[in-house]
Amino acid sequence: MTEPHDAPAFPPMVERFRGYLPVVVDVETGGFDWNRHALLEIAAVPIELDADGRYVPGEVAHAHIAPAPGTEIDPKSLEVTGIKIGHPLRGELPEREGLDQVFAPVRAAVKKHGCQRAILVGHNAHFDLNFLNAAVGRVQHKRNPFHPFSVFDTVTMAGLAYGQTVLARAAMAAGLGWDPQEAHSAVYDTLQTAKLFCAIANAWPLQRSVPADA
Repeated sequence: MTEPHDAPAFPPMVERFRGYLPVVVDVETGGFDWNRHALLEIAAVPIELDADGRYVPGEVAHAHIAPAPGTEIDPKSLEVTGIKIGHPLRGELPEREGLDQVFAPVRAAVKKHGCQRAILVGHNAHFDLNFLNAAVGRVQHKRNPFHPFSVFDTVTMAGLAYGQTVLARAAMAAGLGWDPQEAHSAVYDTLQTAKLFCAIANAWPLQRSVPADA
């Protein structure tokens, strides 16, 4: 009797996290108050499975976003991020279009894996989720693929795995390296966070639950 060649030797993504697809997100903002300050940049990386069933970062979806009407900018935040609002090379999109540019590939990844929706992975994840939810509320977006309140936080994961909670130190502890010149770019921080999530998650193989009557 031969085994089917198209059956994977490892559980698919839909069985890994109760039907949720981990998607790493990082935002750059005009301050710390998601109710007042602008969302300026967002990047998202769906987590994929390689040929051996190990977690790997997927493709990056990214958008520079023009400050939404009515939101504020704290100049000190721009000193940290280096963002030059209105610069022609930023290619800023209105908030709704920026969200669409990121949400569309995330929804495609959710569908690809047969998952019910995405779950946000972030370093201090509720900060990113709160800014994301605030932007969704402002534009009344009806197709937000992310769970509204559940997250995976790599601060907690890295604290447990490496004894480090700062992203740069956790990345170095995981052997990923860290480039301070690239930090505070949503794309770079998202990719580093995705690699960190994968490094920790791959060290904890999926344990299938055993039925009580087995």
